[in-house]
Amino acid sequence: MKHGFIRVAAATPVIRVADCGYNADKIIELIEEAQKQEIKLVVFPELCVTGYTCGDLFLQDTLLRGAMESVKTIADYTKDLAPVIVVGFPYLVKGKLYNTAAVIQGGRILGLVPKISIPNYTEFYEARHFTSGNEEPFLIKFMGEEIYFGSRILFQCSEMPEFILGIEICEDLWIPQSPSISHCIAGASVIANLSASDELTGKDSFRRELVKNQSAKLVCGYLYADAGEGESTTDVVFAGHNLIAENGTLLAESVTFENGMISTELDLGKLKSERRRMHTYLGQNTNTYQVIPFTFGEDANTLPEISLSRYIDSAPFVPSDKADREKRCRDIINIQALGLKTRLAHINGRCAVVGISGGLDSTLALLITDKAFELLGYDKKGIIAVTMPCFGTTDRTYQNAIDLAGCLGVTFLEIPIRDAVELHFNDIGHDRNLHDLTFENSQARERTQVLMDLAGKYNGFVVGTGDMSELALGWATYNGDHMSMYGVNASVPKTLVRYLVEYFADSTSDQKLGEVLRDVLDTPVSPELLPPKDGEISQKTEDIVGPYELHDFFLYYVLRFGFEPSKIYRLTKIAFANRYEDKVMLKWLKVFYQRFFTQQFKRSCLPDGPKVGSVSVSPRGDLRMPSDASAALWMKELDRL
Repeated sequence: MKHGFIRVAAATPVIRVADCGYNADKIIELIEEAQKQEIKLVVFPELCVTGYTCGDLFLQDTLLRGAMESVKTIADYTKDLAPVIVVGFPYLVKGKLYNTAAVIQGGRILGLVPKISIPNYTEFYEARHFTSGNEEPFLIKFMGEEIYFGSRILFQCSEMPEFILGIEICEDLWIPQSPSISHCIAGASVIANLSASDELTGKDSFRRELVKNQSAKLVCGYLYADAGEGESTTDVVFAGHNLIAENGTLLAESVTFENGMISTELDLGKLKSERRRMHTYLGQNTNTYQVIPFTFGEDANTLPEISLSRYIDSAPFVPSDKADREKRCRDIINIQALGLKTRLAHINGRCAVVGISGGLDSTLALLITDKAFELLGYDKKGIIAVTMPCFGTTDRTYQNAIDLAGCLGVTFLEIPIRDAVELHFNDIGHDRNLHDLTFENSQARERTQVLMDLAGKYNGFVVGTGDMSELALGWATYNGDHMSMYGVNASVPKTLVRYLVEYFADSTSDQKLGEVLRDVLDTPVSPELLPPKDGEISQKTEDIVGPYELHDFFLYYVLRFGFEPSKIYRLTKIAFANRYEDKVMLKWLKVFYQRFFTQQFKRSCLPDGPKVGSVSVSPRGDLRMPSDASAALWMKELDRL
């Protein structure tokens, strides 16, 4: 429950048609199991207390009375238990029979929600027995208790107010204007669907996509509990196809034709974050809704930290599936190249200047520029690839820069900057043996000056090489490599840059180019501003600022969802278990926050560049942040961990 996590389940009991006592016992067995697993919400199928396939037995008083008594039995059993239980049963109100969901918790029936959409086509004939329950809530007497009955009821947890439950039943999901739409606009964060969807060839795929898409459209958690074994097979068969989705992602799915229970954790904090940034996610007048509070009996200030079974991806920017990853690479490359193509065409520019170091970022920038020129039909000689060796340049990166330009057929210039930088040291009175920030930044700014002046000389256009991870950390020299005329990599995280270059290596038919790109991929990330040791790179970026795989993970959850440091640290420990010690992860998380806040001034004046994913640091797009904001609150929380 801490950090907005709540464990939920969709359960399908083995039932007997019309045997309410037996069915209640089987439901209680699954509730017992849910309690052991610290599950806080369990959703059961539609009409599971009686069975969905009772047919004209729904017109029998004995069955309806038995159903009410069994619901009361289930409620009494939960008196000393925590979970919210949602079960389906037939219920008679004002002389009309309704397909109803009973919401139960702590020995109480919190409310009764009727099904609105009554199917009466093909194999379905519910209208023979049931009435549409499109009703505003009103009070009724149920087994001696006064409770609300109606379709517009929400159930809200007192100590975890972001947990607001709305109910819809089977066909309600399949119609154009689902009740869950108004439920979520009115505040529901979780939708429980009690269903009895018979199985047909291919229907499982359609059902799965329907649940995923509904959860994405409504930015909610969606639990779908389906009828299974035990229902009558006179004309149809039920497969117990249970699904749990969150904002378009399928978190858990049952094996079809096997009754049982699936469970996972919903991240209500993530859903809250998504909704608050979406100004088109409009609220509505909720006066027609009755909100019923309930409590798990926890202290709202010290909610328990449940263990998480849901998968936490250590590389949120990089799809783990190879086909998905390749598609993302293709899409990003096209976005980058088309952005640059349009800019070049707009200014009628036929010359692009790219500083190349033999490292990943500049390699990607040159490859993108090459593709943009190809799309424009321009002569590749209009691309000026410039290498500017100085104190830290190694033979390996130098040769890779030369070979890369040669393979692409672009214009190559080598302009050593050692003498210019040393003259600058003399001008400002800096000891060249003092390898400090001045020593490093002087080289970066000299390189940028060379590129800008070449662009002026040839009526060209400087293409930036820096990536989003460097910009988030401020790992760029202000008005040095920080500056360009168009930053093609500005919203590409470092962990993804590697896969983009690898995609080029895998897809090229030029064997030599492929070999060069693979050697670039194998080279340690470095600005190469300090002298090498024994001919090898001495300045490795990740030794100084920390592993980029960690920083990209931090960046994703800080910017995409606005999570607090303690939650990000918790997720980091799960995602990177057995790869880093806890103290190491915490150390680099502190470094991230320190640098992220202090380096905003560099991001406030970034050049234009295309957004390629859900996170960006552009001051004109996703990140409007003051340069003098204090990190005190975030650092204070980190110090407590």
